[in-house]
Amino acid sequence: MAKRILVVEDNDLNRKLFCDVLRAKGYEVLGCADGNSMIESAHRFRPDLAIMDIQLPHVSGLDLIAQMKADAQLASVPVLAVTAYAGKGDEDRIRAAGAEDYLAKPVSIGPFSAKVIALLGE
Repeated sequence: MAKRILVVEDNDLNRKLFCDVLRAKGYEVLGCADGNSMIESAHRFRPDLAIMDIQLPHVSGLDLIAQMKADAQLASVPVLAVTAYAGKGDEDRIRAAGAEDYLAKPVSIGPFSAKVIALLGE
C-alpha cells in the first residue's frame, strides 16, 4: 500500500510541484491549501508524513505542527517543514514546534525527495 503524504502549502505552484513529484514517486498525496482545515483533513486522510509550509495565511505552520503533536491520532506523524524563512534561529524554532526536519525554499527536488524517503523510513 502506498504511503500517504499530506502537503500543506498555500502557494498553488509549490503545492502542485510537491504533489506531482510525490505522486510520480508512487505516494498517495493530499494537497491542502488552507491551514484552517488541515487538522480535519489529516484526521480523514491519516498521513504517514506531513509536509508543512510555515508561512500560511490565517494560521502559522508552527501552530499547526504543535497542534498535530498534541493530537493523539497525529502525534506520531513526522513533519517536514518548508519555509522561505531560513534565518538564524528559524530552524531551531521549527524543530522546537515538533518538526522532524526542515528545508528552506526554494526547494530543490533532490534534497526534498531524500528527506521524504528518510522520514518515511524507506
